[in-house]
Amino acid sequence: MSIHFAAAKPSNLTSVCSLGAKRLLSRARAQVANDNADFTERSQQNEQVLRAALRHFATHGLGAAQVARAQAEKAFFDGDRPTYDWWVDITRTLDRRLAASVSGQNSQAL
Repeated sequence: MSIHFAAAKPSNLTSVCSLGAKRLLSRARAQVANDNADFTERSQQNEQVLRAALRHFATHGLGAAQVARAQAEKAFFDGDRPTYDWWVDITRTLDRRLAASVSGQNSQAL
């Protein structure tokens, strides 16, 4: 998941920018979208995984990705596919390369 930041809107554009810069700014502002406004099911699931990954990181610190990987492997060998997918998603949020080694994917594709 990529994160993009938009610059704060200056309160006094007339003294800060030329006419060309004002036009560019107005076009850019017209295309700005709030990433948090996506309420699709996939977006909500990503939000849940992100929150769970942050809580997991708060609990386990820098070793959180390895703990999540161990949980994913345990669920895999127990035959619990939904739990396996959940833990792989958390591992992917914390460390994509480690998650690729768990799920057998190429880390370049992630």
